[in-house]
Amino acid sequence: MTPPPPVHVSVVQRHTRWLGRPLYYATLIAGAAVMIIPFLWMVSTSFKRESDVFTYPPEWIPDPIRPENYPDALTAAPFGRYLANSLFVSVTDTVLSLLICAMAGYAFARLRFRFRNTIFIVVLATMMVPFHVELIPTFVLMRWLGWVDTYQAIIVPSIFWVFGIFLLRQFFMTVPKALEDAMRMDGAGHLRILFGLMIPLSLPALAALGIFKFMFTWNSLIAPLIFLQTRENYTVTLGLAMFQGQFETRWALLMAATVVTLLPIIAVFLIAQRYFIEGMALSGLKR
Repeated sequence: MTPPPPVHVSVVQRHTRWLGRPLYYATLIAGAAVMIIPFLWMVSTSFKRESDVFTYPPEWIPDPIRPENYPDALTAAPFGRYLANSLFVSVTDTVLSLLICAMAGYAFARLRFRFRNTIFIVVLATMMVPFHVELIPTFVLMRWLGWVDTYQAIIVPSIFWVFGIFLLRQFFMTVPKALEDAMRMDGAGHLRILFGLMIPLSLPALAALGIFKFMFTWNSLIAPLIFLQTRENYTVTLGLAMFQGQFETRWALLMAATVVTLLPIIAVFLIAQRYFIEGMALSGLKR
């Protein structure tokens, strides 16, 4: 066999490649700076005195450093209870959402029933309805059920996650049918196939969805603000809003409390990052 002819790279292509790489990295660095600077300002402000928060030029390293802002922030409101409330709501919402999304995604991917595709299109169409449009009907329904000022009012409307149903349905459709047929020959039903085959194979996708859902629920403010009325039931986002008064905002304590509220999200990501990265890679590779 004759070797393939050498590929000659023109001078223009070499210069374009040489100029494009620095531009690419410069864009990444600029994007990273836009993302990280507000975070660094938040951490720096959490150690400042109130009088030093808006000094110009900004002091990135506070002088003096006030670590007592953290205990002051946590004692200014019952933040331990608020953190526990948010953790309960976020974990419950995430687990139930993944369970329902997996079951619905499996039904749309593998089951055969009348108007399946039509129903799936209608379900997807609900993604175009803004969340704020549903607030008043949801509140009326929750009041009729007697769920106002309860966590059910936050969790139940949120567990039917259309994006999760869509993503898992697409993922389940990539699982080879031969694996499912082999389990059917062993007498497996739909539930056993779902929990014994589909869910173990889709752990990366479930981890990615779980992180997104946990972050969304943890950071949610509108739903707790509307449905929760008793301070003992407040989530951590409502607790942060308590630092904003009518005439002033205690920025140093607010930033200290915000840093504390970020710790559970960071912990969840660090625990599930391997599955998260794998899920993102698979979502880009599978068809």
